Amino acid sequence: MEIRGTTICAVRRGKQVAIAGDGQVTIGESTVFKSSAKKVRRLYGGKVITGFAGSVADAFALCERFEEKLTQCGGNLERAAVNLAQEWRGDAVMRKLESMLIVADQDNMLILSGNGEVIDPDDGVAAIGSGGNYALAAARALVQNTELSAEEIAVKAMNIAASICVYTNDHISVEMIGG
Repeated sequence: MEIRGTTICAVRRGKQVAIAGDGQVTIGESTVFKSSAKKVRRLYGGKVITGFAGSVADAFALCERFEEKLTQCGGNLERAAVNLAQEWRGDAVMRKLESMLIVADQDNMLILSGNGEVIDPDDGVAAIGSGGNYALAAARALVQNTELSAEEIAVKAMNIAASICVYTNDHISVEMIGG
């Protein structure tokens, strides 16, 4: 039984960062298992926000490990991300985890993948998951052509992705920092 389906979109606009996620969990190719899952959360005393795509259990495990790394690194997001990526790549059990994370604080936004990649998006916009490409394109267009807030852009991008991707729904949850 393959559980799949999620879209996460993150947008930085000025000092405001928003990460939005849909609520759909899909089993196989045709069954919506849950429509109101929360895939975005606050970490490290609310100073860091994250969204995850992939296996839910794997994502929870990664979020917990990432928060441990944040604590060990005194809240330094970049160092914590690199430390997690190194552990993720080097540990035989962690290598099997099927999930991706977007993490952000007031100053940084990063995508973490199971390949040990830590990616800092060029334009302050990032998206992952089944509808990630749709949300990314929509968010980039909105950033370039509107004065909307980071939260408004993330939500609109998610709604556009939900209208295209069958593994994404319009039960959007958002976490924000700054602004």
